[in-house]
Amino acid sequence: MKASVSRNSPHGQFRNETIAKPLAVIIEMDKRTQEIVNRFKDSWDKTEIFYRDLLENYDGFGFVKPILEFISELKNSGESKNFRIGTSVHTLVISRSVAHGIRDDQKEIRIERANDLADGFEYDVIMRQGGKIYREYRVTDLNDSRVIKLVSTLKTTLID
Repeated sequence: MKASVSRNSPHGQFRNETIAKPLAVIIEMDKRTQEIVNRFKDSWDKTEIFYRDLLENYDGFGFVKPILEFISELKNSGESKNFRIGTSVHTLVISRSVAHGIRDDQKEIRIERANDLADGFEYDVIMRQGGKIYREYRVTDLNDSRVIKLVSTLKTTLID
């Protein structure tokens, strides 16, 4: 014989509360997660607009074309939901920061033009936290395996 609990009994109320509280937490977490994803995606759109404007409307900004291509490739692979991106002057900044700006306790990847070459550009790619540099590479191809590994490493840090 199966035991049943009446909806009006105190045991039924406890069971409903036990289920309802975690469900409310999950719903609230989903809202916060979606808000973070929206902020991240918005930062990608704004950064693309900024770089596209430089490339299309000003001389001397050819070096942003490979950066735009790199952003597009990351975005097409779904990374826009995992990172905030932005610029510091012309430097691309990739982070897990929910808010605009980087605190000293947050890790970031910075990609900036180092040199103009006859057939392209060199970029300095730096992973750092505050004043501490964890990795630093000079690359001509932003899809260099070391750069991709840095992005993967940054992805394992907490979003804050």
